[in-house]
Amino acid sequence: MDSSLRTGSRPRVAVTLGDPSGIGPEVAAKALADCAADVEAVVFGNSMAWARGCEVAGARPRVELVATDETPLSALPFGAGSAESGRSAVAALARATDELLAGRVDGLCTAPLSKSAVQLTQPSFVGHTEYLQQRFGLARVVMLMAGERLKVALVTTHVAISELPRAVTRPAIVETLEITARELRERFGLAEPHLAVCGLNPHAGEAGHFGDEEARVIEPAIAEARRRGILADGPFAADGIFPRASELGYQAVVAMYHDQGLVAFKLTEFHAGVNVTLGLPRPRTSPDHGTAWDLAGKGLADPRSMASALGLCAQLARRDHRPR
Repeated sequence: MDSSLRTGSRPRVAVTLGDPSGIGPEVAAKALADCAADVEAVVFGNSMAWARGCEVAGARPRVELVATDETPLSALPFGAGSAESGRSAVAALARATDELLAGRVDGLCTAPLSKSAVQLTQPSFVGHTEYLQQRFGLARVVMLMAGERLKVALVTTHVAISELPRAVTRPAIVETLEITARELRERFGLAEPHLAVCGLNPHAGEAGHFGDEEARVIEPAIAEARRRGILADGPFAADGIFPRASELGYQAVVAMYHDQGLVAFKLTEFHAGVNVTLGLPRPRTSPDHGTAWDLAGKGLADPRSMASALGLCAQLARRDHRPR
């Protein structure tokens, strides 16, 4: 049966625990304890890891739990990923994605997993974003980092620096701009999203002295996006546009690659930033941090980003069910 929000009802959100050896279960427990009144959460993961995470967090929110594996805690010690912890994380993600695909939940909020732990048994695994893109059979989705002061969309995500010149193509940029502008308008409620586009090279190529991708690829892509009615400017030097994007009236910055965008984003938004997958039929969010092996099991993990991710997922799910 499809999930359908009634007026005033709480969105039903799937929450995965991520890697059980990291801080995922703990920050999920803390976030759900704070957000219980706003969301109907269904937790997916190892039941023993969930109980342990609640104990560490000092909170046990009343939520539905779907046990997706029963790996003993002796095989899931805090502080390091393993084949067992990677399998547990993916089992939760797979089951929650099944529910999202079937329409039985209104959104998905994922606690952090370890890519290297998952790759011990699934070498082709790249990340949450790419996994969801494949499961939904989509040609492109967009990673958006969303904060109160800054939003950053990425043309490429988990790509080696040496591969970037081949990955940053005109179609990739145009599609990223299209998806970002559409979802900022439809899901975030921005009437006319205005996007600032970064160059690929230092100083945006410095008139071709440091590379020609700006003139050869990025400028034509921006021109094509404008012809399609998208408000986009650039290419800008990344180090110049990030500090001034908001004051110049831009709602989001579109970066060419992972660290170009995320370093700037996390400097200002780390404690409450949210990773959003744009282009899916239903919202998916995640905190903007990783498994934090050094903090796992110590009760020190900051739950603010996870709470922001859960709250934003609920907000976007409500907007999805409004008439447009």
